[in-house]
Amino acid sequence: MLEVSRFFGIVIRMYFDEHSPPHFHAIYGGNEAQVGIDPIIVLEGQLPRRAISMVIEWAALHQRELMNNWERLRNDQPILKIEPLE
Repeated sequence: MLEVSRFFGIVIRMYFDEHSPPHFHAIYGGNEAQVGIDPIIVLEGQLPRRAISMVIEWAALHQRELMNNWERLRNDQPILKIEPLE
């Protein structure tokens, strides 16, 4: 599991051996959600409403970078950090 970004107590991670569709994991407190990259949608799990709103906003701003990281993982390349939500 690799940390992609961190903001407002939310940790964004991607895993080496993930399954399709392209997605990332958002962890906040004791909660975790899998969020699809294209389309940006909660696939599984849940976060508090405010946290998921920030995750969706961040993902929309960085959708291309997220997809690039997904492809990098698929090709055994290191991921690139993505700027946090400010």
